[in-house]
Amino acid sequence: MAVITISREMGTGAYQVAREVAKRLKHTLVDGNKIAELAPLYGLDKELLKRVDEKPPVYITAEDRMHAAHLNTIEIIILDCVKQGNVILYGRGAQDLLSDVENILRIRFIAPFEHRVENFSEREWIDPDLARELIRKSDHQRGGFIHFYFNRDWNDSLGYDLTFNTERMSQSAIIESIIAAAKDSRLKEGEERLKQVIDETILAKKVETAFLKSGDIEYIHFRISVSGKVVSFSGHVHSEAEKREAIRLATAVEGVERVEGDLQVLNYKSHKG
Repeated sequence: MAVITISREMGTGAYQVAREVAKRLKHTLVDGNKIAELAPLYGLDKELLKRVDEKPPVYITAEDRMHAAHLNTIEIIILDCVKQGNVILYGRGAQDLLSDVENILRIRFIAPFEHRVENFSEREWIDPDLARELIRKSDHQRGGFIHFYFNRDWNDSLGYDLTFNTERMSQSAIIESIIAAAKDSRLKEGEERLKQVIDETILAKKVETAFLKSGDIEYIHFRISVSGKVVSFSGHVHSEAEKREAIRLATAVEGVERVEGDLQVLNYKSHKG
C-alpha cells in the first residue's frame, strides 16, 4: 500500500478527509497530534515543537541553527513512522521529504480563498475577518516553509499526484478517489527501495543535526549524502580544525560505518551584520 502525503491550504477541510481515509485504509495518521505524542521520545517538548513546527529557520544565529536541528528531528520522527508502514503523513512537507521514493501518493487540497474563510470561520466559530488574517498568515508560513526548506513552489502542481478543489468536490467523492488511487498497482513498484531511502535519509538527517548543534562548525557550504552506511561530504569548510570536527561528528553518529569525500578548506568567514 502506498504511503500517502497530504498538503493542504487552511480551511479546505483536508483534515476530516485525512482522518476518514486513514480509518478506511487502516493507516496511521501522522499529524501534529501524533508528532506531539512521539516528540518527547526524541528530546522535543511540546512548547519547543510548537515554536518550530512548519516554520522555516534563517540560519543566522545559534538559535536559528537549533531551530533547524529541531526541524530535522521532526523529520526523523516522520521517517521512523514511515518505516512502520501504512501511514498518512499530514503536512510538514512530507511530499518533498520523500521525493526520491516512488510509492508515495502525493495529495494536495485547495479551494478559493473566500470559500476557505467561510469554512474556517464556521468551524472555529470566529469572525470572518479574523479567519482571513489567520488563513493569510498560514498560507504565507507554509508556503515559505516549503520554499525555504525544499526549494519548491508550494503551489507547483507537479509536486502532487492528485489535487482536489474542495469547493467543487464532495468529501465522499474525494475520499473514494484517494482510496482508489492508493490501491494502484503501479505504486507498489517502489516498495522495495522505500526502506533503503528512509534509512539513508534518516542517517543524513542525524549527521546534519549533529553539525547544526555543534558550535565548532559553521556548516553552510557543504552537502551531506549517504549511500548505505557511508556518509560523503562535498563542498568547503573554513579551517582544517573544522574539517576534522565534521569528520569526527559524522563518525560518532550511530549507524555510520565510514566517512568519505573531499572537503576543501577555504580561509574565509562570512561577516554577519
